[in-house]
Amino acid sequence: MNRLPQYFLTLAVLAALIGMAWGLQMAISNDHLLAPAHAHLNLVGWVSLSLFAFYYHLMPAAAASGLAKAHLGLAASGVILMVPGIAIAISGGGEPLAAIGSILTLLSMLTFGAVLLRHGLRH
Repeated sequence: MNRLPQYFLTLAVLAALIGMAWGLQMAISNDHLLAPAHAHLNLVGWVSLSLFAFYYHLMPAAAASGLAKAHLGLAASGVILMVPGIAIAISGGGEPLAAIGSILTLLSMLTFGAVLLRHGLRH
């Protein structure tokens, strides 16, 4: 059995848990300065990674492809770099990390598009 969907979903759940804790911290402290980074963590981390997990679960042939493995690496790296990069940029520390993470996230979606073109939605 291919574990790729489980890897995507595990990362998605971790992003959701971190996002929830971060949101709670922002609410308690009444400091929402980093809300854009929090939003990207929830949307790109939780939502996108979950959608990828379910697609690969339903499409095992797609999950077995080398392109899907590259997709996992790009998607995970993108979120891991983009979210703290946005927080650093908002805090005045520069944008290079956010830019690198954003480019990786874009490459991740392009890779997913290639997987969809190659494997489609049929078993």
